[in-house]
Amino acid sequence: MKICITQTEPIKGDINRNIEKHLQFIERAIKSKADAIIFPEHSLTGYEPELAKNLATDINDQRLDVFQKISDDNQILIGVGLPTKIGNGTCISMLIFQPNSPIKIYSKKYLHPGEEKFFVPGENLLPFNYKNNKLGFAICYENSIPEHSKKIYDQGANVYIASILNSINSVDNDIRRISAIAEKYQMTSLMSNFVGTSGGSRCAGKTSIWNNQGKLLEQLDPVNEGIAIIDLNTQETTKIQL
Repeated sequence: MKICITQTEPIKGDINRNIEKHLQFIERAIKSKADAIIFPEHSLTGYEPELAKNLATDINDQRLDVFQKISDDNQILIGVGLPTKIGNGTCISMLIFQPNSPIKIYSKKYLHPGEEKFFVPGENLLPFNYKNNKLGFAICYENSIPEHSKKIYDQGANVYIASILNSINSVDNDIRRISAIAEKYQMTSLMSNFVGTSGGSRCAGKTSIWNNQGKLLEQLDPVNEGIAIIDLNTQETTKIQL
């Protein structure tokens, strides 16, 4: 199984234009024979808490149908980030499209201090099987919560995927934490981050892949959009600047 993670520069608050950008990344992943592609936190809107309430949507949004069609036609899992509506507020979520399957929703349960002004905690999606692997997910701050990564491990995941937004001032903390998670729980681990500016911060890039001993196998640079891919069977990695 090949997993692709992306490093994108979001267009602030513009879901339609961000969808068009996503399609370019997905096309490149398909050409590279990836079985899954994951985007950063709130990849379809940028990380813009003040705008999130008005941008929030749900799985019935017809603008998102294109991802299900591509997933079905190309047998690829696609994980995109955007705010979603629930009864009492707005969640930070990832929508996961699988071939010929219902959409899965992973919502951030552990909010970063300050996010509670704009968001409510959501429901984490438990690790699930896909192509003979068990995938566990985290959104940004959750990688700093020990019980979160332990639960993923306890549920039998062998792959840990963190979809984040992180700035140049703090990305190295996430890198150290996710490397430690990979080593402690022997999970191949991946981190997808933005470049450019989002949420008023300069984003740090450094999208990364670690093996299940916590060794860094691949890392993108701090400024350019691109993708990184790991073949879980061979542990070979590749990266492409877009």
